[in-house]
Amino acid sequence: MPRWNGNSCRSFAALMVMVVGCFVVSSASAFQRVQAPSGKDLESLRLEARSYEHGEGVAKDPLRAASLYCDGARYGDAESQFSLGWMYANGRGVIRNDEMAAYFFKLAAASGHEQAQKMLRFVGDSAAPAPECMRVVDDDLGPDIDEFLNSPGREKVVELIRKLAPEYGVSPRLVLAVIKAESNFEPTAVSPKNAQGLMQLIPETSLRFNVRKPFDPEQNIRGGMSYLRWLLAYFEGDVALVAAAYNAGEGAVNRYRGVPPYAETRGYVRRILSIFKKDVHPYNPEITTPSPDLPKIRVANAT
Repeated sequence: MPRWNGNSCRSFAALMVMVVGCFVVSSASAFQRVQAPSGKDLESLRLEARSYEHGEGVAKDPLRAASLYCDGARYGDAESQFSLGWMYANGRGVIRNDEMAAYFFKLAAASGHEQAQKMLRFVGDSAAPAPECMRVVDDDLGPDIDEFLNSPGREKVVELIRKLAPEYGVSPRLVLAVIKAESNFEPTAVSPKNAQGLMQLIPETSLRFNVRKPFDPEQNIRGGMSYLRWLLAYFEGDVALVAAAYNAGEGAVNRYRGVPPYAETRGYVRRILSIFKKDVHPYNPEITTPSPDLPKIRVANAT
């Protein structure tokens, strides 16, 4: 259960390349890094998109503009999210699609974009699934997940995972592994330590990630994905450390310089890895600075 302790790519294809480096830390693991654009580069990307949208200095190319806006949107630029929502809402260079407009307006509104909040009143609240250009990780839920879908309601949870994962850059399979280990897909689960919902968020974690209704499946999964995204950046993509921190807290992982020697936590890490089937996961270094104890953890795990 979670415990809280407290750059310009000019094309869609370039931004879709996530892994730009590997850091070998032991014979068993390596780390993949996502090179996220800086604020200055996001502004340049947005200005380029506008030039293609309006034909300012270049030939007008709405599809190129939409692609560039989506690049910025994927990395959290609210203005790009709003602009692409506006294009879909008005059918400007793209086929009008109110649900797709709602998808991008919702993203911008979540960052406090006032115009996006107002536009949601016109296009409605029913958002489309994430478009391909927003996917920073593959949908890695293969046929083998059928074994987890043997109870009513679980298909809806998987649909939510697939819908939300692209927004957070977290593998759907990793999220499914955590839900399986934490609550076994029970949205009303409560632990003895008051961890709540599908991803077993304790109140402090819910507060940190703006989860007001922890028993609402979508809110809970959003909160859990936010925490996983943070942990992935904090431990630079090491899935074992991320899983251990989700269970025992990042402080414990730092203190023990690796997976803590708790039987529960070690069993938890094994369960996560048995489902996820990978030792590393791409991460976005813009989310947070890495753990200051990572060098010590790497040395400890290399011996």
